[in-house]
Amino acid sequence: MKYIVGIDIGGTNIRAALLDEERNILDKIKIKNEVSKGPEYNLDKIINYINTNWKSKGIKGIGVGSPGPLDIKTGTILKAPNLIGWDNFNVKKYIENKTESKIRVNNDANVAGLAEAMIGCAKGAESVFYITVSTGVGGALIINNKIVNGANSFAGEICNLIINEDKYSHSGLVQGGLEGQCSGPNIARKASEVLGRSIETPEVFELYKNNNEEIKVLVDELCENLSKGISNIISVVDPEVIVLGGSVILYNQSLIEIIIEKVKEKVINKDKVDIRVAKIGDDAGLRGAGFLIE
Repeated sequence: MKYIVGIDIGGTNIRAALLDEERNILDKIKIKNEVSKGPEYNLDKIINYINTNWKSKGIKGIGVGSPGPLDIKTGTILKAPNLIGWDNFNVKKYIENKTESKIRVNNDANVAGLAEAMIGCAKGAESVFYITVSTGVGGALIINNKIVNGANSFAGEICNLIINEDKYSHSGLVQGGLEGQCSGPNIARKASEVLGRSIETPEVFELYKNNNEEIKVLVDELCENLSKGISNIISVVDPEVIVLGGSVILYNQSLIEIIIEKVKEKVINKDKVDIRVAKIGDDAGLRGAGFLIE
């Protein structure tokens, strides 16, 4: 049996997993991503583990999920906001040269969405749009179990989907974009302004659960803005299934029904709205990266 390796590059950690043909995880490793030391320093730790422990088993290929934006055709990280100093780094070529394996690279949201379409909550659906709401906001369009990358590798980059043009933007993203309205750090930023003290995202939702009126207004605004983004996606793409993932959603699933009702207020075919919660969890990136290798 030939094995597959999935690599999940994140701003905090880099993980890799040895996968079987069904993309079940047989072994995995996680290292802290010391971003400032550069891509070579960090990736070499993962590559050395792969070469020492897994290569002799027979590896069919290595799939890599990385924060975008990417040039997917060349496997180059262009300018990822949480990978400062990694600009224009060809991760595909680097890992390829070090492992002598076939390498496929794609956006981290895309590979997580692919996992949900292949083996997760949207298995069997012909068209799936995956949305992650976490440190950032990202998306992926999967049709017939294939990632739609677009002409310039930017399909699904819903972080810049304009929701409220006069509202806050961040990290060089467009004014009023979805990420600036809905990501975890921006929820915390808004809550800090309202409460007059510094507050982190988890505490925001604890206050929400405890019926803090000021925070309830902010979270309702989050649900409203996210529903605008989803309804726009439905109007343009008309996917069979929408999948919601990311820490903001997965740790606050009471928001799902609110979001669904708000989406139904904004679309024509209310009865066909099918919004599901991602079910694979933290390993979606690893297993989805494995599905890049066919």
